[in-house]
Amino acid sequence: MSRAPDLYDAIILGAGGAGLMCAAVAGQRGRRVLVIDHADEPGKKILISGGGRCNFTNLHTAPDRYLSANPHFAKSALGRYCPEDFLAMVDAHGIAWHEKTLGQLFCDGSAKQIVAMLRDECDRGDVTIRCGAGFGAIDHADGHFTVPHGGHVAQAPALVIATGGPSIPKMGATGIAYDIARRFGLKVVEPRPALVPLTLGSEGALFTQLSGVASEVVASADKMRFREAALFTHRGLSGPAILQASSYWRHGETVGIDFVPDQRAGWLREAKRARPRAGLRSVLGAALPDRLAETLAERLALSGELANLSDRALEAAERRLADWRFAPNGTEGFAKAEVTVGGIATAGLSSQTMEARAVPGLYAIGEAVDVTGWLGGYNFQWAWASGWAAAQAV
Repeated sequence: MSRAPDLYDAIILGAGGAGLMCAAVAGQRGRRVLVIDHADEPGKKILISGGGRCNFTNLHTAPDRYLSANPHFAKSALGRYCPEDFLAMVDAHGIAWHEKTLGQLFCDGSAKQIVAMLRDECDRGDVTIRCGAGFGAIDHADGHFTVPHGGHVAQAPALVIATGGPSIPKMGATGIAYDIARRFGLKVVEPRPALVPLTLGSEGALFTQLSGVASEVVASADKMRFREAALFTHRGLSGPAILQASSYWRHGETVGIDFVPDQRAGWLREAKRARPRAGLRSVLGAALPDRLAETLAERLALSGELANLSDRALEAAERRLADWRFAPNGTEGFAKAEVTVGGIATAGLSSQTMEARAVPGLYAIGEAVDVTGWLGGYNFQWAWASGWAAAQAV
C-alpha cells in the first residue's frame, strides 16, 4: 500500500537565494512550505559569492541594469521589493555591512551570515527544508503537483522553480529548471554564460602574455559601456569591466576597450609638445602599467621620439587606444560564469506574481528566469525581489 503524500501549500525546488527568500516570506504568511534541494546544505552559491562576503544587493538597482528578452518584465518585482527592504532585514539580524564601490553592499564578516539569516527567517515561517536528496518526476493532476524526493512524496497546489541556471556546475548547478519548464509547455530563451571571462585566439597572443596585469578601462559591447578594471589572463580577458561586457557580447562580435578613459582628444599631441624627446612607450607608461604600455606601444608600431612622429599618426594612435578592438573566440563557459543570460521565457509568466499564465500554481523565480543583472549585487536583488513576489501569491 503506497504511502499518502505529505501535504503542503507550496513546494519550492531549490534552496538558493530566491528559493529561501520565497519560502521564508510565504511561510511567515502562514503557508505550509517545503523546500527541496539536491545539495547537502542550503545557500551554497551564496557562500562563495563576493569572495565569501556576499555582495547581497546594489543600492543603484534599476530595471535598465538587467538583460531580458522583455526588458520591462523585472520592473514590477524590483519596484515592490527594493534593496532597502532587504537591507532592513540584514540590519534587523545585526549583520554589519559596507558599501564597496558603485553601490555594492557586502557583509563585513562572512556570506555565512546571509545564509544563517535566511534560514532563521525560514524557521520563523516553520518552513521544512530537505537537502541532500534530488526529486523525481513531477506529476500534475487535479490542480496539485506531486513531487517524490528522498523517500518522501510531497503534494501542493503551488510549485516554485528556483533551481537557478547552469552557471558554476561545480556547485551542482544544472539546467533542470528548463527541463521542468518545457515539461509544462513553457518556452526557454537559449541560455548562455554571462559575467564570464572572454578568451582570445592566436591574434591576441601578445595580450595573453600580460597575464596578471590589470588596468582601469572602459569596456564596450553592443552599445553598453562599463568603466571598471580589466584583467589580462593567460586565456584572454577578465576583470569586472570585461565580465560586465560579456553579458552583452555575442560570438562573432568584437569588444572595445578604452585604455585611456581619462585622456581628452589631442593628449598625445600635447605630450609631443611637452616632452618631444620622449617615446610613446614612456608616455603610455605614465598612465598605464609598464607591461601593458610596452605591449600597446609595440602593437602601435610608432618607434622613436614623439618629435619625429606626425600629428596624424599620433591622432590615429589616440583613436585606437580609445577603442581598441578585440575579437574574442569564446568565453570560459558556464564553469566560470557567475550567472546565466536567458532562461524561462518571461512571456509565459506574470510579472506581478511570477506565475505561469498557462499553468496555474506553477511559478519561476531567480536565475531560472530570463532576467539577468549586472555584476555587483544586482542578481541577488532579483532573487530577493522575484522570490518575494511569488511568495505573495502562493
